[in-house]
Amino acid sequence: MPEAGTTIPDTVMETPDGGTVKPSDFKGQKLVIFFYPKDNTPGCTTEAKDFSELKAEFEKAGTAILGVSKDSPKKHQNFIAKHDLTVALATDAEEGGLSDELGVWTEKKMYGRTFMGMVRTTLLVDETGKIAQAWNKVKVKGHAEEVLAAAKSI
Repeated sequence: MPEAGTTIPDTVMETPDGGTVKPSDFKGQKLVIFFYPKDNTPGCTTEAKDFSELKAEFEKAGTAILGVSKDSPKKHQNFIAKHDLTVALATDAEEGGLSDELGVWTEKKMYGRTFMGMVRTTLLVDETGKIAQAWNKVKVKGHAEEVLAAAKSI
């Protein structure tokens, strides 16, 4: 799992419009990267909507927001449209992506079945590209507000 003080890998991800994005694109400002399991599921929808609702406050704090999952760019487009999301989303690579490098794409177990999945994780990256704070195994309720308070404090 990611830890404060480590430099965020500069892995390229695909955006819903077919472009690319990587953490260094945000150098000089703070960046929240929230890793979530799947578009259009209850917890993930709530989390993305909460960050979207607070986007202006994050911007006032000099902080960009990027949501990352392994869903396709097309699924991200639908997710954004369906829920009027304002935060940027990115598609992580099926293998060897940012979530793999950080250890948040990992083996999970549910109902006696083992599978690979995303551990809901949020990183606050400082202006230099170092992780200032990491939240692992996030509980969604109140999380975006907690991250905003942390962003304002650095």
